[in-house]
Amino acid sequence: MDWYEYLAVFVMLYPGIMAVYWTVSGIFYFLFLERRAGEPEFMYQGYAPMVSVLIPCYNEADNLDTSIPHLLNLTYPNYELIFINDGSTDNTLEIIKRWAAKAEKIVVVDQPNGGKASAMNNGARHALGKYIVGIDGDAILDYSAIEYMIQNMEDNPDLGAVTGNPRVRNRSTVLGKLQVAEFSSIIGLIKRSQSVVGTLFTVSGVIMCIRKDVLLKIGGWSDNMITDDIDVSWKTQIAGYNIAYEPRALCWVLMPETIRGLYRQRLRWAQGGAEVILKYFKDIWRLHHIRLWPLYAEYFITLIWAYSLLGVTIVGLVELALGHTHDFTLFKVAALITFMMFILQFSVSMFIDSRYEGNLFRYFISCIWYPYAFWLLNSITLIHGFPKALLRDKQRKATWISPDRGVQ
Repeated sequence: MDWYEYLAVFVMLYPGIMAVYWTVSGIFYFLFLERRAGEPEFMYQGYAPMVSVLIPCYNEADNLDTSIPHLLNLTYPNYELIFINDGSTDNTLEIIKRWAAKAEKIVVVDQPNGGKASAMNNGARHALGKYIVGIDGDAILDYSAIEYMIQNMEDNPDLGAVTGNPRVRNRSTVLGKLQVAEFSSIIGLIKRSQSVVGTLFTVSGVIMCIRKDVLLKIGGWSDNMITDDIDVSWKTQIAGYNIAYEPRALCWVLMPETIRGLYRQRLRWAQGGAEVILKYFKDIWRLHHIRLWPLYAEYFITLIWAYSLLGVTIVGLVELALGHTHDFTLFKVAALITFMMFILQFSVSMFIDSRYEGNLFRYFISCIWYPYAFWLLNSITLIHGFPKALLRDKQRKATWISPDRGVQ
């Protein structure tokens, strides 16, 4: 067997190996952490630390009248809603002010357009809470989501931040249904797997909670990064705090419904992840950050895999054009193993997530091939995003002199 066939086997088998790893560690998380979690005491007792919910809004006029009534009906007994209008060009500000006149919980902050990180930092300056919860303007929180996140924070002083469980709202298209399966069978299982050791690659920007004192310590959200949520996750962990996944904290979000929109979103995620990897490359190798090394290793192996896939595809097309043939027996065996591992991953993850959303298994048959599409999309965006991150990292180092500007 030549080098090409070995590389082709690696390309096919690596996703299957990761599926097994995520499944086994996800089962461990479910059995020993998730399933044993009790109900938060805030549901039954008077004490509840103040929580400030930040909702940055840019042209969210079409969504606010749907999302705000749900936010006003959260069951957590002690919270405020801080809406930050980030220079919207529609009537977002008017809608927020209209609701603020009806509800004392709502605080209105208006600013020129500066991006999400700027809006979050501005909102945090007005926050009275011990904890800061961040969600998107079009997000709908489950009524008890805050309780579950605060339960984690109060019970675990080493936790700096917690991320919740995003669920896809828009399911009328095939792409929407596929993303339901993705969030249940892939993303949720990865977060469970990473949470076993108290680390996460990112707290999701659509639903996250962070201690305000930690936010002050790390300087708030960085407004010079393309993905502020990934960056704030690593800033929190580099500062010595763990972050965790809380699957009971549900948040219903809108996702792209076109291939172009999905690609642009995932390219942004890939570039943002690469920027963070490059930004903290020097810091990560200190011994007291050893718990973060597996995340770094997984990222670079996946990056190598993505470029290997590109190489295998190009060489394969060239050799096919030249009429060359290979014995792909081992490759076919690897493909079969990976497919079976995907089935196992889907079965386990959908069983676990069915505790929070019924009838998930109706997506099983139609989405059984989605992991291949997920890995293909992952590889394309990594290949495209990593060079963009390298270029942007050089530009940022050349122009960015002051430290991260954050909450003051």
